[in-house]
Amino acid sequence: MSITHHDKTGHGDDHPPKTLIGWREYVSLPEWGLTRIKAKADTGARTSVIDVREVIELEDNRVRFEVVVNRNKPDQHIWVETDIIRRTRVKSSFGATHDRLIVRTLVKLGEFEKEIELSLVSRKNMLCRMLLGRKALEPELIVDPHRRYIHGRKLRKKKPRRGETL
Repeated sequence: MSITHHDKTGHGDDHPPKTLIGWREYVSLPEWGLTRIKAKADTGARTSVIDVREVIELEDNRVRFEVVVNRNKPDQHIWVETDIIRRTRVKSSFGATHDRLIVRTLVKLGEFEKEIELSLVSRKNMLCRMLLGRKALEPELIVDPHRRYIHGRKLRKKKPRRGETL
């Protein structure tokens, strides 16, 4: 769903149409072979984050990290190796500070694609494995805080009806 901005005269402005997304969506990171990652659009966060289990810094400003593909099956994981774009110090909502590595990859949400920066963190106790921060959302995406999964719901296995077999 695209939204076109209009000025006071009702004419469109020079900005490209914006894509409406829900506060929770499934995204893919095709360069890393990851699909259908549950992501929360977080306008309060500047940088996007992804849930990783292990991070190993390598030579030549590179990093290798483990992403669990399915939390219900921890043995299903992939290793990703990529360049470190930058390092940053963040302050949690509890006031603690720690350093984070920032990497870059392509995110796909429905038909929308954009290269974004991701901070590597453990989100093992969080519902969404990924947060999309303002830098990933702006200027192309608008978040509807009342809707989820505008660009696709979770795939569910069809349950047979009584007396029916699949």
